[in-house]
Amino acid sequence: MKTIILTIATVFSTALIGFSQTNKSIAAGNPATNGLHVTPTIAAKLIRLELIKLNIYSVYDEYDMQEIYNVDSTLERNCLSKTCLTRMGVALDVDYTISGSFDALGNKIVISLKIIDIKNKTIFKSAVREFDNQEVELQRMTEIVLKEMHGIVNEKELIDRLKFNNEVISSNNIGKINNSGPRIGYAALTGSYLESANRSASQGGLDIFPGISMIGYQIEGQYVGTENFSALVEGIFNISGLEQGLFLPTISIMNGFRFGKAGWEIAFGPGFGLSRESRGLFDTEGLFGEKGAYVSENDFNDSEYYIENPDVSSFNSSYNFDTFHLDTRGVTRVSTSFLFAFGRTFRAGALNIPVNLFYSSKKGGGLAGVSIGFNVMNEKKDINPRRTI
Repeated sequence: MKTIILTIATVFSTALIGFSQTNKSIAAGNPATNGLHVTPTIAAKLIRLELIKLNIYSVYDEYDMQEIYNVDSTLERNCLSKTCLTRMGVALDVDYTISGSFDALGNKIVISLKIIDIKNKTIFKSAVREFDNQEVELQRMTEIVLKEMHGIVNEKELIDRLKFNNEVISSNNIGKINNSGPRIGYAALTGSYLESANRSASQGGLDIFPGISMIGYQIEGQYVGTENFSALVEGIFNISGLEQGLFLPTISIMNGFRFGKAGWEIAFGPGFGLSRESRGLFDTEGLFGEKGAYVSENDFNDSEYYIENPDVSSFNSSYNFDTFHLDTRGVTRVSTSFLFAFGRTFRAGALNIPVNLFYSSKKGGGLAGVSIGFNVMNEKKDINPRRTI
């Protein structure tokens, strides 16, 4: 019997305490707002709204607050100290007052709130929390801080989405870096390029040493990055062969990945250029003269073999002119290639010195070489521009 009576008394007492707690009154003063577009008045409204949702206090609204502001204007602005908030509470005849600050500090937002017990003139509860710089989510940030002050569990997903974390790629602490600079290099010719370099000019060849210099300019942009990883988009404008009397322009668009503090990098992407080509074949049987020589379709039409055999259908079926080959006597065409590079960026302050080994491949051949350059980190922008509430 005593147990039953004790249980009933406990339940009744708990209910009475809860009822008493819900009748505690609270007034929210205008907090300080620094580096944000939100005003102190709006910030105070967010605090009142989230206090009402807690269903713990009787919350004074903005009209109740305006009455006391009309009497004492010093309470409306910069009333942030315990003494001032206590004076506000006495003037309003409430049990508690609450205020604090909303500050944008670099790439984070810091919310600090405190509740003052007017009767005891002490700080009843206080909390401070850092968030990712997403000003549009200030209401949810305020909700998280107030719930933590009162021991109420917040949704983990909400906390994870708004928390400030230096290493999360989706956070605003990542910038978009624009590095650009000149590039010089040297490449050895392989495959069809090597053959064209060694071929005599009379057969449409370049007749040059099978290696060419390169000079150009690279535009580099970073679209994803952390301390130890960067994803880059690179545009390279290049002119090759100037030292051998050639003018070979190319444009390459590459996607790159840079790893670690040492700056190791791989990059790959398509290249586009101009080359002079003609339909032709290599005379493996010596039908037109020198065995193994290159014969273009025009060469064939002017050859004695064609004059003596005007019926093309009688031509050796293993010889055909369906393939384009490099030929300085031919027509200018757009050529494509695929470029792969591997290297490392050496850093000296803001100066970056990229050194890369590369291979530019196209059907039948390519270029293998080394490229060296420099660029300076001269611009940094936030990927996510600041949003306002």
